[in-house]
Amino acid sequence: MQPSNLPTSKSLALVTGAAHRLGKAFAMSLAKMGYSIALHYRGSASEAEKTVNEIRAMGVDCLPIRADLTQPEKIDFLFSLVDEFKQPLKVVVNSAAVMPTGKPSELELKDWNLAIDLNLRAPFLISQHAAKRMTNGGLIVNITDIGASKAWSRYPSYTVSKAGLESLTKILARAFAPNIRVNAIAPGLVLPSDVVNEETWHKLVDKLPLKRPANLDELTMTLEFLIKNEYITGQTIAVDGGYSLV
Repeated sequence: MQPSNLPTSKSLALVTGAAHRLGKAFAMSLAKMGYSIALHYRGSASEAEKTVNEIRAMGVDCLPIRADLTQPEKIDFLFSLVDEFKQPLKVVVNSAAVMPTGKPSELELKDWNLAIDLNLRAPFLISQHAAKRMTNGGLIVNITDIGASKAWSRYPSYTVSKAGLESLTKILARAFAPNIRVNAIAPGLVLPSDVVNEETWHKLVDKLPLKRPANLDELTMTLEFLIKNEYITGQTIAVDGGYSLV
C-alpha cells in the first residue's frame, strides 16, 4: 500500500526559478517522485527548455511558464496556467530569488525593492494563490538562506528578504493549518555565484565545520523528507554544513 503522502495520480508541483541551479534540482527531484511539474522561469529560456526536456524524457508532464514574479499580475497569469493542469496542486517550492550587492549606505532603492518584491512578496502572493487550490491539503516550501540569521552587510536587501521569508513561513504555517503545511529550507554554501569570486568562495568553504559545500542531493533529500513527514510545519531546516555555527 502506497503512503498517502506520495502522489498517487501525478499530483502537481510548482517550482519557481526552476530553469537551473537549486530550482532545477528541486524540480527534477519532484519529477522523480512522480509529480507533474509547473516549471517557472523568467529570463533563462534556453536553460528552462533544457530542464523541461529532461523532465519530459522521464515520462513526466512538465509545463514551462515564463513570468516576472515582481509583477503581481504575472503571478495571476502563472496560476491561470497552473489551473490548466488536470492534477491537483500539492507542492509549491518558492525558489526564485535575486541577490543584489551593495553596502547599506550605497544600495539603490531599485535593488532594495527588487529583492523584497521577488524574495518575499512573491512567495507570499504565490502562497495565497496556492492555498486557494490546495483544498485537499498540500505543502509549501520556501527556500531561504542561512544568511537570514547573519548580518551580511554586503547584501542587506537579500538578507532582510530571507529573514522575512522565514518569519512568513511561520505565520503561514499557523494560518493555513491543518490542511496545508508550510516549511522552509535554508541552504548554506551550495553552488558558487557570480557575486562571489572563486578565491572568496574557497575561503568561505574552508571556514565550514564540514569543509565542503552541500551536494544538490542533500538539498533535494530535505525536500523529500518534508513531503514524507506530515507532522512538520512552520520549521526552517538548515542544510548548511555548520555555517550557522561560525
